[in-house]
Amino acid sequence: MYCGRVVWSKKSWICLMNLQSGDVWLADLGLAAKIRPVVIVSRTDPDPPRALILYVPLTTQNRQSRYEVTLPRLRFLDSDSVANVQGLGSLPTVRLERRLGKLPDDVVAKIKRALAFTLDLGLEANG
Repeated sequence: MYCGRVVWSKKSWICLMNLQSGDVWLADLGLAAKIRPVVIVSRTDPDPPRALILYVPLTTQNRQSRYEVTLPRLRFLDSDSVANVQGLGSLPTVRLERRLGKLPDDVVAKIKRALAFTLDLGLEANG
């Protein structure tokens, strides 16, 4: 696990990772001990109240739905992949295993529009 900054918090040391929206990490999602790639969709917060991130899982199973965003071919992923926004979840940062890379800004924007559609926020047309 990568640790950007370490601070003392009453009883123990806490690792504060420098996590950015659009970063792709391998994460332990606790599903039959499976490590999967995820893209962080949390806002960048230098002082978060909890050591949690919001993520969207990446998968090779493309169902051609509005709940998926096709990713360009990326050197750090073995296969063609999509971001499955219906799989939105939260995860403690200690479950992040290894940073793989970063998605292009235009792809992150598409994922956020797909999330707005998924959550019925009425923002999907706003960029």
